[in-house]
Amino acid sequence: MTATIDGLDVADPVEAWTRAGFTVGPNAVCRIGDVRVRLLGSGRGHGIVGWSLDGLPDDSIHDLDGIPMTRSLVVGTNPVGHPNGVTGIDHVVLMSPDLGRTVRSLAAIGVDPRRERDADLGGRRIRQIFFRFGGVIVEVVGSPETAIEGASTLWGITYLVADIDETAAFFGDHTAPIKDAVQTGRRITTLRHREFGMTVRTAMISASR
Repeated sequence: MTATIDGLDVADPVEAWTRAGFTVGPNAVCRIGDVRVRLLGSGRGHGIVGWSLDGLPDDSIHDLDGIPMTRSLVVGTNPVGHPNGVTGIDHVVLMSPDLGRTVRSLAAIGVDPRRERDADLGGRRIRQIFFRFGGVIVEVVGSPETAIEGASTLWGITYLVADIDETAAFFGDHTAPIKDAVQTGRRITTLRHREFGMTVRTAMISASR
């Protein structure tokens, strides 16, 4: 089996996500496409604090390059609509202090890189390495030249939306101007997430044409 992302554990209160137009169900779970975002409350840390994966090898470990990880035991349910127009998760950004170590950690659970590209982040050279977990891409970001100690972190989420213009209109002044995405033919906007009380860096992207 191929590893897939079943759930993300987020240290945010339910109220922050409902203010941002997400539908949150029982047990503080926000279902986005095939992924369950479990809202743990602000007392559990900051941002994405763990994830659950399906399709793991039997001998898989309990963290992935320092990120707490559990095996999924949940049966899928029907999709949920969200007033903000979100239909699924396009990709999750994983920040790595040591790209080689992170790639080896992913290989240990049977996930291999699909492609990579070099880019610039705030004047600093970075490398982006892309992995597919079922319908969700994991974008691993780090320095191609240096490696330091420390755990990797799940840094942010980019969501698929049905109509990028309608989503931007829903958020009004809480989003940056829509711009062309790196992916050809797609457009993207970033959410000023802190204005809703969210701690996860958030972007919205149009679907592939």
